Amino acid sequence: MKPDAELTAALEAALVRELRAAWWQINVSFFKSVLSAPTFELVPTRATLGRWVPRTRTIEISRALVVGEQWTAVVEVLKHETVHQYVHEVLRETDQTAHGAAFRTVCARLGVDARASGVPAPKLRDAKDKVVDRIARLLALAESPNRYEAEAAMAAAQRLMLKYNLDAATAQQSRSYDFAHLGRPTGRVLEHERLVAMILGKHFFVEAIWVPVYRPLQGKRGSVLEICGSRPNLAIAEYVHAFLHQTAERLWCEHQRERRIASNLQRRSYLAGVMTGFADKLRAQSAKSRGEGLVWAGDGELARYFRQRHPHVRHVRHVGQRRTDAWGHGREAGREIILRRPIEEAPTARGRLLKG
Repeated sequence: MKPDAELTAALEAALVRELRAAWWQINVSFFKSVLSAPTFELVPTRATLGRWVPRTRTIEISRALVVGEQWTAVVEVLKHETVHQYVHEVLRETDQTAHGAAFRTVCARLGVDARASGVPAPKLRDAKDKVVDRIARLLALAESPNRYEAEAAMAAAQRLMLKYNLDAATAQQSRSYDFAHLGRPTGRVLEHERLVAMILGKHFFVEAIWVPVYRPLQGKRGSVLEICGSRPNLAIAEYVHAFLHQTAERLWCEHQRERRIASNLQRRSYLAGVMTGFADKLRAQSAKSRGEGLVWAGDGELARYFRQRHPHVRHVRHVGQRRTDAWGHGREAGREIILRRPIEEAPTARGRLLKG
């Protein structure tokens, strides 16, 4: 969103309603509905992102924040201000500073960003994340024109990821978990997008969930993919997300040219087939790893972090695309994908994180 964009009176009224609805969801999920609804106000300041005003029982949210940042950042700020409200009205703590011990304790328990300034955003990469660099080097080898060498390099990268996570779990290392939001908010989640989320959750050591968002300048609701995990795993999963979407679109364009297909009527079906085929390939690699005794039983600490961020998760069944010839061709193409390091035209800036 453009930071200098403006909200009409109707869009601003709709936005305040969405802020109120998001607050109610936070109140129910994190505070068991013990809070009473405050007044919500959009304020023109850029000095603060949000503010709890006890005297008037008002939560102020910066207009620049809602116009210039993603809705997911707005919700994180709203959580922060709701913790202030909880500390003041439920814990009745008035002696400590605004960001004192009581506030920090509640934030830590709920997984809320306790920082007093700055747009909430994950730190996906750390200088000590040597595993990310090692995987980047393996993915560089996957660019080999020799298909067998490329396949072996990709398999080695997958094995390294598995071993890294198994070693961390066995050693019971204390790991820092975070979250990231991938792609652009969309009004409708398509099958190939859901399949990418499934691939990340099953094979790349993150938890994935579609979270609701609001697009203030359009006055529309939508969804965006959130992943939770350790920072090295988040960086790798974010790259894989960008790589798969870009690769699937390229394969569809090639399929169109080769078969002289003029329309995009079968595009969604083809893309779903591509993701299905790539999932088949990863499933086969996982089976081989299990045969070698490398069995991933999950990350209990990550599961706790995920439940902390999302106390109430709803599972929904979806009907997939009709299995057309295009879907079958896409599946065949997906089974041939070799995960490589990013190229310059990756669809997101973070998609270039693994540049070797």
